[in-house]
Amino acid sequence: MGFKCGIVGLPNVGKSTLFNALTQTANAEASNYPFCTIEPNVGEVSVPDTRLPMLAGLSQSKNIIPTKLTFVDIAGLVEGASKGEGLGNKFLSNIRETDAIAHVVRCFIDENITHVQNKIDPISDIQTIETELLLADIQNLENRKIGLEKKIKSNDDNSKIAYKFFGDIINFLNDGKPAREFIYDRNFSQIYKELNLLTSKPTVYICNVAEIDAHSGNELSKLVEAHALKLNCQCVVISASTESELSILNEEEKKEYLNSIGLEETGLNKIIRTGYKILNLITYFTSGPKETRAWTVQKETIAPRAAAVIHTDFEKGFIRAETISYDDFITFQGEQGSKEAGKMRLEGKDYIVKDGDIMHFRFAN
Repeated sequence: MGFKCGIVGLPNVGKSTLFNALTQTANAEASNYPFCTIEPNVGEVSVPDTRLPMLAGLSQSKNIIPTKLTFVDIAGLVEGASKGEGLGNKFLSNIRETDAIAHVVRCFIDENITHVQNKIDPISDIQTIETELLLADIQNLENRKIGLEKKIKSNDDNSKIAYKFFGDIINFLNDGKPAREFIYDRNFSQIYKELNLLTSKPTVYICNVAEIDAHSGNELSKLVEAHALKLNCQCVVISASTESELSILNEEEKKEYLNSIGLEETGLNKIIRTGYKILNLITYFTSGPKETRAWTVQKETIAPRAAAVIHTDFEKGFIRAETISYDDFITFQGEQGSKEAGKMRLEGKDYIVKDGDIMHFRFAN
């Protein structure tokens, strides 16, 4: 398990170019006209983690298996998408299937690449997309209210409560606020989750700039950063064209290229790190002679549920988890050294998994 990130934005902002670079494929057609992407392109990338080779070396593992991140390149949205403009309904449904949204915003000027609104205004672009997502959520909730009306007539109390809850969210959205800012009673957590509202998804703004601005950004990207700050969202500055160049280089060449333009890491690394942050994700490991593998879970996950990521039987028959922290595993040179130093812990069903834990689950068949 990693996470599934939908790449959205207006047409011709660099979404498909960025998708191809991040996934190191040429699946997504990138052209200078709207809607060159119709069906969503899906690509998986390995999540880089410098801890994996360190663990594998100490465990003398034959294989290293990183966790995966899935990118979904969704066609450019336009004004009126919530009413079907530009195949909007289809594209919006693709967004519902993702865990987070990477909203690509054009922050570069290039007369050779047309802008769907014939002007370079990143805040206006953002507002166009966010308005369509809000309108789609409102319509979704209105439709659900209609479905509840018959049950309400038969005096179904749960339907009355849900009807009011939906109405409260609609009023909130009508004020121009995304659903992720809506505060609700814990008792509604499950029903809220099942709504899967577009504006409830964690969002990171990706400022697509020219290579010369990839290090420090520019005036346009600074506008987006200020906007993101107001919305309590994350913002990443990336040059899609630079990422395209990096995607065809080996690791040593990437380092040289990054150094030459004043960057410390690739855009992919920035996005992954930010994605883990907004989704509250951590990584734990299993490590032995056969393989060292990374597993992704949410923060505050208890040991049995973390075990279920490997196999559901591990959760059902969970007995205990033999656990070593990453720092101890490195300091004491692996599992045996950690055991001898008294650093292996036996954790029970209530143990909350920590980032970097090396775990071995004991379970009953």
